[in-house]
Amino acid sequence: MFLSGNEACVEGAILAGCRFFAGYPITPSTEIAEGMARRLPEVNGVYMQMEDEIASIFSVIGASIAGAKAMTATSGPGFSLMQEGISLAVMAEIPLVIVNVQRSGPSTGQPTLPSQQEIMQSRWGRHGDGESITLYPNSPQECLDFTVEAFNLAERYRVPVILLSDAVIAHMRENVCLRDFHIVERGEVEDGIEPMGELGSGLRIDGVSLDETGFPKSVNPEGHRKHISKITNKIEKNRSKIIKFEKRCIEGCEYLIISTGIASRVCYYVQRRLIEEGMKVGLFRPITIFPFPWEELSKVGEEVEKAFVVEMNTGQMFHMVRESLDEVELIPEYSGKIPDPNAIINKIKTSVR
Repeated sequence: MFLSGNEACVEGAILAGCRFFAGYPITPSTEIAEGMARRLPEVNGVYMQMEDEIASIFSVIGASIAGAKAMTATSGPGFSLMQEGISLAVMAEIPLVIVNVQRSGPSTGQPTLPSQQEIMQSRWGRHGDGESITLYPNSPQECLDFTVEAFNLAERYRVPVILLSDAVIAHMRENVCLRDFHIVERGEVEDGIEPMGELGSGLRIDGVSLDETGFPKSVNPEGHRKHISKITNKIEKNRSKIIKFEKRCIEGCEYLIISTGIASRVCYYVQRRLIEEGMKVGLFRPITIFPFPWEELSKVGEEVEKAFVVEMNTGQMFHMVRESLDEVELIPEYSGKIPDPNAIINKIKTSVR
């Protein structure tokens, strides 16, 4: 199939068993809502056009509690409005998927142009502790594949999963192949995680801390500590099962390019050009942005003289990379344009002279 990234997200959601979507149109994610409005009735699903993004996220939470696999899609301003709902989903361990198609902000900014300005917000935008998972594809094929994976991770770890995209990946068209996926169904959780109860079975969902009987207890320090440890450790203890990344020409490389999303597609070309000119350049692409592959990146960068982070913001992933590597330089692009490969090549050459 010849699909855009947004269309591939729709098909991935349907394959994963998503049967409920609530959303509010916002550029550049609107095609996801349009696609779900068309596809869900064909599989006996439900599409709801909501009045705003706050209503959207809480409708998705309600649908998931009722037993449906559920998703919403948005962009920067709408993603900000969803943060309280995402915090509730983390606290109450409600599986759901949010697609955030990033555009050039802040505020309305340049709504038709791409950015990577919500990398940090996808983890730290909500209030409170607890872990969630963030994936970042770089092609329409990966939009389909990782939408399925996002639903699988949401169900397996009872957690909201954020699929980051951007205005270029969302609208670029490439061949996308359908294949057989393993689909994780409701109740198929990782060892040590309690399955989500069925509606009507005594299941209690609340944003307030609960006592051992499942009832709210807003002053419960010891119980609260145990719960925060639980919703944090279920991700941390399973990092090796969750984390995904790509390595290219890592063996023997002297320099390393680190990039993700659409910026990484530019860096494929940059790496190839530099290798053709005789430089030993590797590429590391984090696919799972949170939890971030710190340990894996550290191993790759042990013998590297210098690393370069190419991203479409003022340095959000750069700060995380510096926790793994010492010699790191940022090559940012935050104008709303895709990074210029020739400018990146010149910057790297100048820096290593």
